[in-house]
Amino acid sequence: MRRIIYAAERIWLIACLASLGACAAPSRIDTSGMSFSKDPLLGKVIWNDLVTEDITAARRFYGGMFGWTFQETTGPAGRDYVLARSGDTYVAGLVPTSPRADGRKASRWLPYVSVADVDTSIASAGSSGGTVAAAARDVGLGRVAAIIDPEGAVIGVARSSIGDPDDATTAPRAGRVVWTELLSNDPAAAASFYAKVMGYQPQAITRRGGQYTMLRSLGTDRAGILRNPAAGWSATWLTTFGVADVAEATRRAESLGGRVLLPPSPAVRENTMSIVADPSGAILALQQIKN
Repeated sequence: MRRIIYAAERIWLIACLASLGACAAPSRIDTSGMSFSKDPLLGKVIWNDLVTEDITAARRFYGGMFGWTFQETTGPAGRDYVLARSGDTYVAGLVPTSPRADGRKASRWLPYVSVADVDTSIASAGSSGGTVAAAARDVGLGRVAAIIDPEGAVIGVARSSIGDPDDATTAPRAGRVVWTELLSNDPAAAASFYAKVMGYQPQAITRRGGQYTMLRSLGTDRAGILRNPAAGWSATWLTTFGVADVAEATRRAESLGGRVLLPPSPAVRENTMSIVADPSGAILALQQIKN
């Protein structure tokens, strides 16, 4: 069964990444409000794409949630790709996709991790029990690929041709990605896999009464691994967005057509976090941050 699922995921992701290859040319992208690191920030999540079955609903939802503005672009193959901005900073791309033939939800957030060499990382993934979902390809601002880890979680790898957005540009703010973590059913095995594929140095810590694995690179915590909070949940990479008031943001998500999967609770990071799904089913977390 797992092999069948992987095959379906691979075919679907290849189709999706064909859209990513149509990203806007650098000349059309105004990055004057951003700054970039001279050296690659290996292990950092440097970009996030929303693959969505309903791009109109997604624009309405995320515009209403976070105040994003959108820039439509068209690539060489005429494929649509929508860039989202928070203020003067690009924060995500929106990739339209068709519903899957098997009826499973196609919409999801797809993070991209900075790696030294995309081809080396995907080769390592294949030899470490993972699956290459989409082979390495050049896009407008670098080189990307996507892999499926041994538990079935999907993640991208990237090497930017203009440098990685630096930590000042991506500092936590409302409406921006503030953290990325893997919900895993086998955190120890997952930590070993990502250490091999992306060069992370896993650090097990005790956090809020439970064990948590930090994924460290070049002396900085870049992502995390959390044991799945509910039995039966599939492993997935969870993208977390900053909000000023998690209770209000959770209500707003529902009013904009989203679904609340895990409401704020004293048991979930001291009432500062919730998990919701957008109108097309993509899952995201909302994390209250200090102003």
